[in-house]
Amino acid sequence: MRSISRRRFVRISAAAAGLGLLPSALATRADAAPATWRGTMLGAVATMEIHHEDGREAERLISLASAEARRLERLFSIYLKDSALCQLNRTGILVDPAAEMVALLTSAQHYSTVTEGSFDVTVQPLWDLYAGHFTRQGADPAGPPPAAIQAALACVGCGRLSIGRDRIAMPRGMAVTLNGIAQGYVTDKIVDLLRAHGVAHSLVDLGESRAIGSRPDGRSWEVGVADPEVVGRTEAVLSVVDRAVSTSGAYGFRFDPDGRFNHLFDPKTGRCSARYRSVTTVSPSATAADALSTAFSLMPEERIRSLLPHVDIERVHLVDASGKPSELTA
Repeated sequence: MRSISRRRFVRISAAAAGLGLLPSALATRADAAPATWRGTMLGAVATMEIHHEDGREAERLISLASAEARRLERLFSIYLKDSALCQLNRTGILVDPAAEMVALLTSAQHYSTVTEGSFDVTVQPLWDLYAGHFTRQGADPAGPPPAAIQAALACVGCGRLSIGRDRIAMPRGMAVTLNGIAQGYVTDKIVDLLRAHGVAHSLVDLGESRAIGSRPDGRSWEVGVADPEVVGRTEAVLSVVDRAVSTSGAYGFRFDPDGRFNHLFDPKTGRCSARYRSVTTVSPSATAADALSTAFSLMPEERIRSLLPHVDIERVHLVDASGKPSELTA
């Protein structure tokens, strides 16, 4: 039950973003095949593809990027039993944690503070409660009983995480999920790696998309926002240059057949949010876009608007429960 059903897709198009997008002066040889990698990452389907006129350089970049993503996955995955995150959840402590784990959990606490608790990585006990409830035969379709929700909420609170360079600790009964921020963080780290190796035009998509510069021909990248109600339909197309895009929606995972209960938990009430069909954020940072698309899913439009001057989000595309779209800008 812990696997997110929404298909995640990673695509990296470095140096040349496909032959049709290149100016003729930069065209890659017609017989040059792209370097590709396919597998799973953070519990979902993942692909990397690099078009480059130097095949050996493309393969080297694929190797570097996939190795870095795998290294980070071994820290942050809730699906790998030997990951650092799973160790923290089992024992309540990590001694001498990786610098990236310290950085990501510190960022998570920051976004929790900024959103007054709407973003909280310690909601895993709520996930476990709802998953356990709905996998039982004859489960009450009204959801877990209020007393059980209150018991799980007693184990939620990002502020109770103790985060230091020498150790990370949390009280017994607490558990962390990084599914609302890790994909963005890994995307940022891969973008940093590619930039460090001279990539100026690329699109990295790990569920949360981030563009490096423009397309090689100077045009902006176009990122589609899926219509959660109609398979294959695009609700909106966002043009981006050097920006990240992240979408959160209740359709990402539903516990019950009717879709009344989903993975977007309100850390204050323990209930599931159905305020919007989808929330899409645009930011220079995929980490910020990822975390805040999750947090904004719980907030009324007025509250989101009031936060925009104080967070690293430039645009928010909302589709409300009735299907009406709107866009907010910082």
